Amino acid sequence: MLKKFTVKIWAYDYHAKFEALAEDNAESIEKSILDKIGEKSIKWESTGMYKDIPNRITYEEVSHATRPIQTKEVLGVEVAV
Repeated sequence: MLKKFTVKIWAYDYHAKFEALAEDNAESIEKSILDKIGEKSIKWESTGMYKDIPNRITYEEVSHATRPIQTKEVLGVEVAV
């Protein structure tokens, strides 16, 4: 049975996010990703990570977590750790 997976790739100052249809095992998912790359149907976007911007803060929201978020104060700002 095929499942839909969301794939995110960050490499060499580029980012891509797309969906891949595959069986629920590593080999099938890998083949599906390689097929997408071979089709050239993936839209790559520059991350801007290597530009002359000195500071960058990134985060990812976590949903459906069962434990409380731990925080720490850094330079007067409370952040999750």
